Amino acid sequence: MHTCFTMLTLAAGSLHAAEPFLVAHRGASHDAPENTLPAFELAWKQGADAIEGDFHLTADGKIVCIHDYDTKRVSGLKKPVKDSTLAELQALDAGAWFKPEFKGTTMPSLRDVIATVPAGKKFYLEVKCGPEIVPVMLEDLAASGLKTEQLVVISFNAPVIAELKKRKPEYKACWLSSFEKGSPLDPGTAEVLATVGRIKADGFSSKADARMDAAFVKTLLDAGIEYHCWTVDDAATARRFLGLGALSITTNRPGFLRKALAEL
Repeated sequence: MHTCFTMLTLAAGSLHAAEPFLVAHRGASHDAPENTLPAFELAWKQGADAIEGDFHLTADGKIVCIHDYDTKRVSGLKKPVKDSTLAELQALDAGAWFKPEFKGTTMPSLRDVIATVPAGKKFYLEVKCGPEIVPVMLEDLAASGLKTEQLVVISFNAPVIAELKKRKPEYKACWLSSFEKGSPLDPGTAEVLATVGRIKADGFSSKADARMDAAFVKTLLDAGIEYHCWTVDDAATARRFLGLGALSITTNRPGFLRKALAEL
């Protein structure tokens, strides 16, 4: 993992100059209801390199794709995800809130989402709950036929990443953190390095905070830690973070951003 920063920077710069790696945030969520099959399928049509989705464990031990801990925002009816069965959640309408034409869209299972991933594309699986999801998640992934190199598991919950790497170290995993709770950037590089090392993560992914600078990213890259960022919908910000060394940019608008970057 301890790769020379200069070599990483040159490689990343060469890759990004030709074809930035764009991850569709909750699918093409600017144009379709987030975390639904229409959003994921549209992301592939828009040329995304990967999709990102949010996942929780249900009351009956299944895995459902939804960002929030309850269903109020996307269905109008408040049901705690962890206390509901997959069937109960899938009986709700998760599309009408976005636009009338998506009425009747349901919350997909993890297996449903994986089934949309084409050969050669990647899947960023964000775990929103705790490490109790990992055994079920690994069963679903094993049954999916998805290749190891197509998967990146991400989570704000460090114990989730630690449990995944303990059980399946070959899967790539990134720890997530934003910088909204402190100033200057918090967590700082020392905490990021310590956490990533302790949980054996492969990378660190952060919100595209304007305070992020080259020194912060260089420290990560010098330690052999990948850097990724989210959620960026404008070309200037995307280009800045690619220049800092981000290996991927997560966006709500993969098609739009790809075109805008090409024109920048």
